[in-house]
Amino acid sequence: MDIEGTTSAIAFVKETLFPFAEAELDAFLDAHGREPEVAAILEEVRATAPGEEPRAALRRWMAEDAKVTPLKTLQGLIWRAGFEDGRLKGHLWPDVAPCLRAWHAAGVRLAIYSSGSVAAQRLLFGHSVAGDLTPLLSGFFDTRVGGKREAASYAAITAALGLDAGAVLFLSDVAEELDAAREAGLMTCQLVRAADGTRASGRHAEAADFPAVARLHGLPAA
Repeated sequence: MDIEGTTSAIAFVKETLFPFAEAELDAFLDAHGREPEVAAILEEVRATAPGEEPRAALRRWMAEDAKVTPLKTLQGLIWRAGFEDGRLKGHLWPDVAPCLRAWHAAGVRLAIYSSGSVAAQRLLFGHSVAGDLTPLLSGFFDTRVGGKREAASYAAITAALGLDAGAVLFLSDVAEELDAAREAGLMTCQLVRAADGTRASGRHAEAADFPAVARLHGLPAA
């Protein structure tokens, strides 16, 4: 499953998480910039944007909503502080958690693939409005396996899960991600949530919510 536009509102990421990370960037780097984990991220920023001051590069990437791994990793660390002290709670559409619980109980393996870092994914599902859902999830993948519009990324994920591609269903709101997943042999379904303004591509099975996914693909009802 993708997150933004699939399990969670696009607005939560754009209107809550991104502004929080931007507002906290300087204070976080001032407090933690010398710690090995953060220092390594800053070195990766320098390597990715040579000649640019790291904080300037990070703010530029934030403004561009760039899917750059060091930015996503740093955002995850900043969000962790917010989730752990209660300033942030992970948004999920109300239909998501009941379906995840039903699917997990029936033995369906569940995993996440998002451009947000694995750390950020664990925070969102670990501190969600529906409680800690991480015990339901057996895999977390981010752009370190590759871009979300590249078929090779989905092949790498299915290999990591030890599954045949044809046994895996990928859920996303983005048609180009689904195109790549199908090219790698996965089943696909586009989440077309009216509240997010998603437009159906016509190239994939479509569902308005997770119960509709269950009906389309023979998964247990919540």
